[in-house]
Amino acid sequence: MSEGIKDEHGLPEAAAQSRASVLRSRAESYIALSRHDAAIADLTESIALAPGSARAWRMRGESHRLTERYEAALTDFDESLKLEPDSAYALGSRGQVYAALGRTEDALADFDHALTLSPDSPWILEAKADALADLDRMDEALEEHAKIIALDEGVPYSWAARGDLYQRMHLYAEAIADYTRALEADPAYVRALSRRGEALRMIDRYEEALTDLDRAIELDPENDRAYGSRGAVHSELGDDEAALRDLDRAIELDPGYVWAYRVRGEILQELERHEEAVADFTRALHLEFGDA
Repeated sequence: MSEGIKDEHGLPEAAAQSRASVLRSRAESYIALSRHDAAIADLTESIALAPGSARAWRMRGESHRLTERYEAALTDFDESLKLEPDSAYALGSRGQVYAALGRTEDALADFDHALTLSPDSPWILEAKADALADLDRMDEALEEHAKIIALDEGVPYSWAARGDLYQRMHLYAEAIADYTRALEADPAYVRALSRRGEALRMIDRYEEALTDLDRAIELDPENDRAYGSRGAVHSELGDDEAALRDLDRAIELDPGYVWAYRVRGEILQELERHEEAVADFTRALHLEFGDA
């Protein structure tokens, strides 16, 4: 199309390309702000103006993924990869969509392809580890986490992520060791404090668990999981009043926190407050299984 010819939107080609570029840039900031609907609107117009931009398709796919519109995300990543077949980012993100849809083998294929292009990408390695864990291939998942840690042992997140996998495997001593490494790198790392507190609770080291959970809540007063875990610790230590206070707060922060309803229901049951216990168990069943 020559400079003087207008596209279907009434803009000369150069102007259409320029507008599409600005829309892509604005969408990138919207994504950074988690304003995904605004990003999708900009990217939809951008794609209409300049459908050959792999970046626009990829970015819109990412916004669809983050808002759990998985089929739309797949369509966008497919289009992006037609234009740019060797994009590790698009492959990794499409793999995450496949994983969310339960298509774990397809996810692994995308992750493996992406890692041939970008072998030292921590987020793709972690996504692959998660997929392997979902297939109960735990040893292989641990190998991926070891690769992530080897990239930079000073990154607290990497230790905490492997700690989470150990905790999932009920290997609490190993989990505690990894959370401790994370906290050596960042003593104020709330996630590691909260998760280590939970792991300590699981092996009946309640006082140590309480210390970690107190500190996590001090640093992040809206950490619903830390409140839930601390409530369970208080219950184990025989302080039902403190336990109920923490569980009330956890549920206030996250009304969909199934585990907190179950634990609070058990405490209320032990206190013979059966109507309230029934209400909590009923809520837990509704949230987890859709019971009426």
